[in-house]
This record gives sequence, C-alpha cells and structure tokens, in this order.
Amino acid sequence: MRKNRGFTMIELLIVIVILGLLASLVAPKFFSQLSTAERGIAAAQMNAFETALDTYRLDLGAYPAKLEDLRSGEQPRWDGPYLPKDVPLDPWGNPYVYTTPGENNAPYSIMSYGADGKPGGIDNNEDIVHK
Repeated sequence: MRKNRGFTMIELLIVIVILGLLASLVAPKFFSQLSTAERGIAAAQMNAFETALDTYRLDLGAYPAKLEDLRSGEQPRWDGPYLPKDVPLDPWGNPYVYTTPGENNAPYSIMSYGADGKPGGIDNNEDIVHK
C-alpha cells in the first residue's frame, strides 16, 4: 500500500496561481483605500487643530502666530496646553501649513500639501484645505 507523503508539485502550483489571482484582485482596492484613509487622517487632525485654536482664542483673545504656540505659552491668561501632544506632521510626514490671518477674511487657515508636499497637485498630491 502506497502512503501519501504530501502534495504534488501540480497541486502546489495550482494553489500558488489561485493565491496570485486573488492578490491581483485585492491589492488595487486596498491601496486605493490607503490614500483615502490618509486624506481622512489629515482632515481629522485639522479638525482637532480647529478646536484647539478656538479654545486658545477664547482664553487669550487672539489666534496664535504658529501651531506650536498651542503647546506652550508665556501669556498671562494662557491655560494650555491646548493640544494633548506635540503638533503632528501630516500623514505624509510634512508639516501642516498654518497662516493667520487666513484667506478670504478667515481668521486662520490650515492646510496640507498632500503626498508630494508641494502646493497644487491632483489625486493623492492634491492640497487638503480645512474650511
């Protein structure tokens, strides 16, 4: 009587081909969701900045000159830190762009230049502007 000692080479090749086909179908969907998630993280971080900036303004009467001022201050009415941790970089490792006053008579503006870290761009490189 002959004993089965494992899989044949043909069986292994068939399994490898099936796994390759599945990976080729799933990988593009996964990577497109990754860029969407990064843009969502940037938007969420900018929302947290908005809350911290508004609280800072309520305490001191004006918006800070830079985002780092939300973590430490010497002003008499400063009641921070207004962010629980240091100011994070955007999901692509670039600093957020904060200006005060902002565009269109806004008190401030916060933006990320996207994956390329440069103004403008399309798709994943498109700027994310907090409104």
